[in-house]
Amino acid sequence: MQVKANEENRIALLGIIVEDMKATEGLNQVLHEYGEYIVGRMGIPYRDRGISIISVVMDAPNNIISTLSGKLGMISGVNIRTVYSKTGA
Repeated sequence: MQVKANEENRIALLGIIVEDMKATEGLNQVLHEYGEYIVGRMGIPYRDRGISIISVVMDAPNNIISTLSGKLGMISGVNIRTVYSKTGA
């Protein structure tokens, strides 16, 4: 189900670095819970460094983006930063 863009939603980019590959199952489970708000996702395994880098683009209300970011940030071995668009649409 695709979320319809509206003025209450924000566009956000979640930058995720996974330093512990054991964390990927929990990370994917949380992302799946918020799948209806995810516009796109790209993952890059950086094998030379033993990490994965994931970009997630969301179109969602601010509270949903913040909740997802918080849940991901609590997973051990996962670092996350969120960048919001300056405009709502």
